[in-house]
Amino acid sequence: MEEFDEDIKNACRVLNGGGLILYPTDTVWGIGCDATDEGAVRRVYDLKKRADCRAMLVLLDSPAKVERYVREMPDIARDLIELADKPLTVVYSGCRNLAANLSGEDGSIGIRVTGEDFSRELCRAFRKPLVSTSANISGQPAPSSFGDIADEIRRGVDYIVRYRREDKTEHKPSTIIRLGSDNSIRIIRK
Repeated sequence: MEEFDEDIKNACRVLNGGGLILYPTDTVWGIGCDATDEGAVRRVYDLKKRADCRAMLVLLDSPAKVERYVREMPDIARDLIELADKPLTVVYSGCRNLAANLSGEDGSIGIRVTGEDFSRELCRAFRKPLVSTSANISGQPAPSSFGDIADEIRRGVDYIVRYRREDKTEHKPSTIIRLGSDNSIRIIRK
């Protein structure tokens, strides 16, 4: 548990300084940064060699916090988040209180409430939303375990969490759905 607590403390220090971290989530290993810091978000786009017109998602530790970062949270979103039996990213129509370069061209934002121990505790301790994007160069496969992460990505971050590095369990990206203001649901990725 000492390693876990030390990783949380070190990751928060780096995040508060505008840095990038590599960390385990409820899905694949992610590149993370402060989702309210435009400079940090830019660094993630640059590291992934990704166009900033492709939005990245935000990770939170509680469904109650989602409303702080979206203009409107349809009632159905709460039910979907609470009933999901696997990681679920919900794309909302409009975002607020986040870095301007984080949302899609249409102002939408994907948010996932994590249930995994480390990422949930990191979100709690950091007290801000986290960017969470797969730890790969854009267009390459998402790493299913820490060992699959390219050296270029490892060298491009300011802190690499030690917790779960030895975990060989294959993890997959989340399901992504988009909610309409009329409570319609469109599945983007299963």
